[in-house]
Amino acid sequence: MFVDTPGHEAFTTLRRRGGSVADLAILVIDINEGFQPQTNESLNYLKQFKTPFVVAATKIDLIHGWHQNKTSCFLESFQKQNPKIQDETERQLYNVVSQLAEREFESERFDRISDFKKQVAIVPCSGRTGEGIAELLMTLAGLAQRFLKDRLTLSKDGRGTVLEVKEVKGLGTTIDVIVYDGRVEVGNYIVIGGQKPLITKIKALLRPPALKELRVEKKFDSVKEVHAAAGIKISAPDLENVISGSPIIFVSSEKDLGRAKEMVQKEVQIVDFKKDVDGVIAKADTLGSLEALIKILNDNEIPIKKAEIGNVNKQDVIELTAGSSEIRKTILCFNVDLQPEAEILVREGKIPIFKSNIIYRIIEDYKKWVYDKTEREKSEKLESVIRPCRVRIIPGLVFRKHKPAIFGAEVTEGVLKVGTPMSLENGKDVGKVKQIQKDGKNVDMIRTGDKAAISIDEPTIGRQINEGDILISVMTSHNLNLIKEIWDKLQDDEKSLLAKWKVI
Repeated sequence: MFVDTPGHEAFTTLRRRGGSVADLAILVIDINEGFQPQTNESLNYLKQFKTPFVVAATKIDLIHGWHQNKTSCFLESFQKQNPKIQDETERQLYNVVSQLAEREFESERFDRISDFKKQVAIVPCSGRTGEGIAELLMTLAGLAQRFLKDRLTLSKDGRGTVLEVKEVKGLGTTIDVIVYDGRVEVGNYIVIGGQKPLITKIKALLRPPALKELRVEKKFDSVKEVHAAAGIKISAPDLENVISGSPIIFVSSEKDLGRAKEMVQKEVQIVDFKKDVDGVIAKADTLGSLEALIKILNDNEIPIKKAEIGNVNKQDVIELTAGSSEIRKTILCFNVDLQPEAEILVREGKIPIFKSNIIYRIIEDYKKWVYDKTEREKSEKLESVIRPCRVRIIPGLVFRKHKPAIFGAEVTEGVLKVGTPMSLENGKDVGKVKQIQKDGKNVDMIRTGDKAAISIDEPTIGRQINEGDILISVMTSHNLNLIKEIWDKLQDDEKSLLAKWKVI
């Protein structure tokens, strides 16, 4: 059975315990355009679920100058092309090979594959002209023989996953289900996983006519039973709150309900959880997309406080504001919205919300926000801390001996700021820098190599300090702790000074 999953939304819905409901996949890539955001997303799901796949490099008929040979094999059609067109086709193909290599997949044109276990087969083809479709089917048949020989037995229970929940005139709420294992009959009990597992009974099984699509078909044939693999519409009571992507088990006997309920809940609990950690809240529209969001957050080492299906509610916001650090006080939303009460609390609390229908965009936006916020905080701390510095009193440039002492000075290492407490290299304190004047103007700081007039109230030149003396900034433990947090913002000579002083 082929399941067409454009983009990523349906694909994330199709899941079963331990992986994707698909046994094989065709990753469709426009040979003229290469990878798109949805391609990256789908490829990551295939990697996550360890699903064997073949790449259909489509739209070869749109390569400029391509001569169409309808329904021909690709190799046959390729040989009939002008050599320049052959070269251009190879160039486009190896662009896809290169993009797959960047994503850690070794690949090659299907007829050049040396090991199907190690290399991904790329089949150039055209859905419009049919060129290459024969080789695509041949390659899939070969993969099926290699990878699916141990998956050809059906279990006693029917098993599936909910694709969509729909309102149908005359039937009420129905569910579109992919049955991937076992047999399903009218009158079977249905156990559907969720925050509260649902147990109901099948009233009708509705199958689309041959070669018609389950998701868009309006006319269905009523059947008494179906066998895996099958796409089927089910009519049953109490389906209103079913979530797309939920696992579903069909049993014929009431005595099997407890076992089935336990099995579907184990799957849901892997995805739906709360933890007592300082983390973000993740919300998604389906189990599959929530699982994908959790995996990507874990891969990026972003801690999760709570992961749930459904729109953001008031309780989510309340839980988030209790004890969360600023960079974790955020909600990441995939294909969901905020309930009105939650929206008010978010606005009042100025809580950042990251929403998109592309998971990686959510993660990228969140990471950029964290980086920008962290950089701003570091810059603010850099403004407030005392910086490491070494200053030489320039001989012959004493302008006033005391109250305040004013003299010319050169920063030999580091950064000197107004307010910096200074001492001699032997550790004797000499007071705080009151003012810095450079080129006739008052300034807040000077750096390595700068010369300026500085004033200090406490010392007298000729007693506590002398021309040619070296002064250094005094580092308190509190100040050093702040410096550790902004270490990457310091100049190299500041880091060298701290190393010489053995304070960090």
